[in-house]
Amino acid sequence: MSLDDDYVGAGFSARLGWGARPALLLVDPVVAYLSPSSPLYCATAADALTAMASLLASARSAGLPVAFTAVGFADETCSEAPLFAAKVPGLRVFADGSPLAALPPELAPLPGELVLRKHYASAFAGTALAAWLTAARADTVVIGGYSTSGCVRASAVDALQAGFRPMVVREACADRAPGPHSANLFDLDAKYADVVSLESARRAIAG
Repeated sequence: MSLDDDYVGAGFSARLGWGARPALLLVDPVVAYLSPSSPLYCATAADALTAMASLLASARSAGLPVAFTAVGFADETCSEAPLFAAKVPGLRVFADGSPLAALPPELAPLPGELVLRKHYASAFAGTALAAWLTAARADTVVIGGYSTSGCVRASAVDALQAGFRPMVVREACADRAPGPHSANLFDLDAKYADVVSLESARRAIAG
C-alpha cells in the first residue's frame, strides 16, 4: 500500500475545496530568504518568488484582498518574542532597519493592501489578520511564502482553526531543504489544507 493510499484509508486527505471569496496571503516573502549573504538564504526561494508574483498579479486582476506578512523586531534582542528568538537566533536579521527584513520589489504592496508585522511563525498570532479577512468577507486563504515548514505551515494551520479554507500553493512556497519542504506539504495536504498547483490556483482566482 502506498503512503497516499494509507492516509486516505485512515480518513485523511479529504478536500476542503474553494469557497466563494478568496484572499491572498503571502507569508514573509522577504529578502532574508532571497539574498545569498543572509543566514536564512534559501536556494529555492527565487522560484517561489516568481510563483508568488504570478499569484499576486492574478489576485490584483480579480480584485481580491491581498495581505503580506513580515517578521519584525525593535532590535536584535527580539524581545517581543524571547523564547522564539532563543530557539531561532537567526531571527535577529529581522531587527528594525535591516534590509533583509524588506519585501522585494517584485512584491511591492499597492495602496489598500495589508502589510502585517508579526513576531511569531503564524500570520494570525498576535495580529489582526483574522478580523481583516472577516471584514473582507473572505472564506478562503490562498497561501504562499517562506518557509514551508515554518511560517507557511503555522499560518495554514491557524487559517483552518480560524474558520478559513487554506489553499497552499505548492510552487509558491520554499524551504531550506527538500525534505522538510516535501514532508510539510504532504502533512498539510493530509490534515489542514488543500495543497494546490499554481495553475489551478490562478484559474480559481480568476473565477
